[in-house]
Amino acid sequence: MNARKYPYNPDYAVAPGETVRETMEYLGLTQREFAMRLDTSVQTLNRIFRGTQPITVEMANKLERVTGTPASFWNNFESRYRSQLAKIKEAEASQKQKDWLMNFPIKELKKRGYLATSRPDQISDGLLRFFGVSTWSAWKTVWGSPAVAARRSRCFDSNLFLAATWIRMGEIEARKKVVGPTDRKRFKKTLQLIRPLTCERPDVFCPSLEKLCADCGVILVFVPELKKLSWYGATKWHGNTAIIMLNLRGKREDTFWFSFFHEAGHVILHGKSELFINDGTIEDERERQANEFALSVLFGKERDRIPELANVEEICTLARELNICPGIVAGQYQYQTKQYRCYNQLIRHFHWVGEDNGE
Repeated sequence: MNARKYPYNPDYAVAPGETVRETMEYLGLTQREFAMRLDTSVQTLNRIFRGTQPITVEMANKLERVTGTPASFWNNFESRYRSQLAKIKEAEASQKQKDWLMNFPIKELKKRGYLATSRPDQISDGLLRFFGVSTWSAWKTVWGSPAVAARRSRCFDSNLFLAATWIRMGEIEARKKVVGPTDRKRFKKTLQLIRPLTCERPDVFCPSLEKLCADCGVILVFVPELKKLSWYGATKWHGNTAIIMLNLRGKREDTFWFSFFHEAGHVILHGKSELFINDGTIEDERERQANEFALSVLFGKERDRIPELANVEEICTLARELNICPGIVAGQYQYQTKQYRCYNQLIRHFHWVGEDNGE
């Protein structure tokens, strides 16, 4: 029968100080006597016993003179001990990192081309490169620190990892576009030119919308939504340039367009140092202001007429007067009256290229 060999990979490390202590006891010396012979303090000796203070080359030479055990023995023992400690620490960190990395949408990042590697040992490095940070400690500082959290939406609290991933996708897409600094006054005026685009198909309005925004120094990027991440869009600044990020959550045209004008409100009304995320809530005063801005741009004073509209013809008539698509008026009617089944036939649904039944 062949002898089966097993690798020796202990998950513990024995400090050389234990052997130093045993040698001291074998020699019949007290700690004080032993410390005196080594020309060191009892405190230093105790730290060596515990392994918290390494045996230096100088101390190894002293131990050789006092105990008769060669200095090379103590040096090698110390070296192996420190090496084993490093392996144990690395293994613990590796397992912790594996558990931590499971929070990120790895498959989705690969699918979208942001993460090229499939090797487990390279995923961590790939994610660091994706987020543009050097270490996971730096990642926590950028995305997870309380100081950063205080300046961003509370949506991050629900799923920090997905939130950071979606925002980072938007940042990467935005950097592919070069525009000048944002001109808020021009952008506000341009919104009146954008309103008629709501009547067009996505293949028509998308390039026009991006160009009109870019002409005002606003970068518009479309970032497909992530599962379990319930928001419609976000606004952040890169230097003096505003970035609007939109997805198709809900896929309804009225939701998409309201989200765009909501984010435009953040660009025009609010500061550059914060990240604004639209998850449909209005608990924050600035979110309420952005909602009011969107309603004002889309409907103006005609907003109050909407609940009184009695049929499809009246919906379409008001839409023509406002120069916006009927679906937006129908969606606002549903919201104001809470009759969510009315006029659904007027509301188009958008889909990402490649999805079935999409516009």
